[in-house]
Amino acid sequence: MTKPVVLLNKAQGVAHLVINKPEVHNAFDDQIISQLLGHLEACDKDPDVRVLVLRSEGKNFSSGADLGWMKRMAKNSYDDNFDDAKQLAALMHQLDILSKPTICLVQGAAYGGAVGLAACCDFVIATEQSQFCLSEVKIGLIPAVISPYVIRAMGSRQARRYMISAESFSACKAHHYGLVHQVVATTELLDESCHQLINQLLKNSPLAMAAAKHLVAAVSDSHIDIHLISDTARRIAEIRVSPEGQEGLSAFLEKRKPEWVES
Repeated sequence: MTKPVVLLNKAQGVAHLVINKPEVHNAFDDQIISQLLGHLEACDKDPDVRVLVLRSEGKNFSSGADLGWMKRMAKNSYDDNFDDAKQLAALMHQLDILSKPTICLVQGAAYGGAVGLAACCDFVIATEQSQFCLSEVKIGLIPAVISPYVIRAMGSRQARRYMISAESFSACKAHHYGLVHQVVATTELLDESCHQLINQLLKNSPLAMAAAKHLVAAVSDSHIDIHLISDTARRIAEIRVSPEGQEGLSAFLEKRKPEWVES
């Protein structure tokens, strides 16, 4: 039986987390959510994983929630639905705070919760043919647990439009709105662009990249006051005296590659 989620570890510490249900356009259910969450938690703790790539097999990235799963949950109680929703919320949160850089590769359709997965990643590369849609209101639902990440990525003005209208929008518009970082012409170029980005990331200090993610989360939408100023000073002081900070500065001054860069 084919596994619905596959974690592939490749050279140089790059993990590929693959949604592998192309026969249903990679629609996800509670089983896939649980498996994705488990793999993310494992990757976060694994020092050998330096970059995580989230991708899927087949024509479409993901059509969102599986119809069978939604039908099953519609018959369940409020408490069961609340617990189920918290699991999806945990997945989004874990992907968002992962201490490793995350790259999302989008081909074809990214609907519903799949837009949330993209919004939680640090880098999103999509093809020109990709289409995005916050489709929940079409079936009487709302994109609730993904909303914090989608609104942060797109801004409240555009998010409000597409959450209410359920219109689909192109990769070019998604790029303009800030949901997508790069648009490539074909599916084949997804891997090429991903490879170029990975090469760039592997030149950087793993500790510093994790600290940079934490820094953005801490500083975003914060009022600039004495407490924030002191916090940012503390952060740079801590990383300067850390082993990787010392190694990076020494390598720069000695005009050599730091130890995290393979020769």
